[in-house]
Amino acid sequence: MDFKKLPKVELHLHIDCSLSYEVVKKIDPSITQQQYMQEFVPAGKCTNLDDFLNRSVKGYQLMQTEERIAWVIEDVFRQLKSDNVMYAELRFAPFLHVFEGLTIDQVAKVAADTSEKCMEETGVEARLILCTLRQFSESQSLQTAELVNKFKGTCIVGFDIAGFEAGFPVDKHIAAFEYAHANNIFCTAHAGEAVGPESVWETLEKFKPSRIGHGVRSIEDEKLIKHLCEQKIHLEVCPSCNVLIDIYDTIQHHPIDQLYKTGVSLNVNTDNLTLTRINLTDEYELLHKNFGWQINDFYTCNLMALEASFIPEVTKEKLKEKLRAEYT
Repeated sequence: MDFKKLPKVELHLHIDCSLSYEVVKKIDPSITQQQYMQEFVPAGKCTNLDDFLNRSVKGYQLMQTEERIAWVIEDVFRQLKSDNVMYAELRFAPFLHVFEGLTIDQVAKVAADTSEKCMEETGVEARLILCTLRQFSESQSLQTAELVNKFKGTCIVGFDIAGFEAGFPVDKHIAAFEYAHANNIFCTAHAGEAVGPESVWETLEKFKPSRIGHGVRSIEDEKLIKHLCEQKIHLEVCPSCNVLIDIYDTIQHHPIDQLYKTGVSLNVNTDNLTLTRINLTDEYELLHKNFGWQINDFYTCNLMALEASFIPEVTKEKLKEKLRAEYT
């Protein structure tokens, strides 16, 4: 089965964790392939989510000028095109790109302009999600949500919270999500990854997102699974990344197949293309090999992803028709 040929939908991809060696070399010609593998790619498993996030610093450190941000986004689109991704939602935290003088408005504008150009050139449909981080201040979170609103009408369409899930209370970010909802901004939120189902419950109660980034530990709470199904909360599941940060020992221990069989809305994502060193073709092959997933299972998950996507209904229907035609 040639999974590379299948059209794919990616809803959870961090731009600053998806730098190929080619673009790193373009930004800094002194970096060798060996250095790239040593400094940008974990040699083995991370000890936990914090360890994983600390290793992601290299990416955004290189993305501190408009030109470099544009190069990285162009490179991500090239990788998506190569993997036959038909629709992607790409996310990044603007406040991580202001250390050499850019404003968050400049960061957002170059990201939006470059993405629009890349969509034209590659045929890959995409939208951008702006992230706050759990360790950020209330002001930074609110400014990030306001930035999404400021760029309405562009490909910037959503708001997310990522970062260190454990040890950072959610209360200082509630205002940002309230602002987002008041301004009809699509919301997703990382939860149920480093912390158990209680994190998902708290995130749903305080932030009210329509999607949860990861959310895999929801499987530990039957009542939560029922709630996710009833409320049609979509899970952006990233199997290999969850194994990399040692939530699960191996892919065979990952609960994606159990979650899928409960009827929860979910799709398959990579989370990143650098740290995990995997693309969606690889993810599909792993699920086929370890859980027996077939073409129809991937088709179903991609349909659920489009249904949960942050795009207008007209665009959803066009993409669904394209997906249906390719899979049949």
